[in-house]
Amino acid sequence: MTSTHAGARSASSVALPGRSLLRIGPVTVQVRRRPVLVAGTLFLLLAGSVVLSLSLGTPYVAPADVLRALSGAGTPYDLVVLDLRLPRAVLAALAGAAFGVAGTLIQGVARNPLASPDVIGVTQGAGLAATVALTGGAAAVLVAPAALLGGLVAAVLVFALGARHGLAAQRFVLAGVAVAFAFRALTEVVMLTADPIDGLRAQLWLIGTLAGKGWTEAAWIGGTLALLLPVLAWAGWALRSTALDDDTARGIGLRPVARRIGLAATGVLIAATVTAQVGAVDFVALVAPQVARRLVRAERPPLLCAALLGALLLVLADLAGRRLFAPTQLPAGVLTAAIGGPYLMFLLLRTRKRGS
Repeated sequence: MTSTHAGARSASSVALPGRSLLRIGPVTVQVRRRPVLVAGTLFLLLAGSVVLSLSLGTPYVAPADVLRALSGAGTPYDLVVLDLRLPRAVLAALAGAAFGVAGTLIQGVARNPLASPDVIGVTQGAGLAATVALTGGAAAVLVAPAALLGGLVAAVLVFALGARHGLAAQRFVLAGVAVAFAFRALTEVVMLTADPIDGLRAQLWLIGTLAGKGWTEAAWIGGTLALLLPVLAWAGWALRSTALDDDTARGIGLRPVARRIGLAATGVLIAATVTAQVGAVDFVALVAPQVARRLVRAERPPLLCAALLGALLLVLADLAGRRLFAPTQLPAGVLTAAIGGPYLMFLLLRTRKRGS
């Protein structure tokens, strides 16, 4: 008995290659070093991009003054940094993180790197509802709730169409694509029959922009993520089993169908919430999980790294949209589409090369 316990203690005290030991009281956990390193690097890059976003503009604010303003030391630029630029930067970071998380969950369920809220119909459902609200004379305050409801209705349709065979991955994606095309067609019909000015407002919303938005939208997204934090902690653990087939998962005591439904429902709820607040900012949810997976060199997209990368992408896209053609501002969705298009071509070429 003594030698057995000693051997167990000895085995638990030796880290596997690429891992480090983390001791929490009597518990010893092995942690992969690369994801921690990637997450730390992405966090530093995100912090730097936020400072850069607060610095660049008219007037220009030196990074040192930005840091002093953020620390509460008091500078002549407090109004510019804290009241005009900080709300938009925080919103970009939270929205990007939410898109990254939603994309990771949906891709985990679909087992497909091309699956995301903009592919499976959630974005299109939100877009249709927002378009109807914007072109129908609804009050501005009702646009976001309408978009949230539209995204959730689209998700319900996808679940209803894809629920057979335990929400199988291929059926889930095909159902989402069908719903996306149907809602996109209805959106075009509404825009063509609407007043031109209202149609232009709806078009801008459909592209996705952070202009004129700030703390209110950030509070909705941040509050949703905070409320779902226990669920996201479970999701990060549950994603590990999504690559298993159903028979293997049941054989080790898991409930694969319930897990897939839980992961997909969490993903579409986050996606619908963030789309309702900032519009249809495409490709962040598609790109962030897969790039994070390649950085970490893992089989599945890592949830935290995907969130940090999504936040970094959207902060930089919003900054580029503000400054590239100043004083004209480009919607953030235009810049994320410029990133997503080449990325899709890269995925297609990579898939074709593997198949040949």
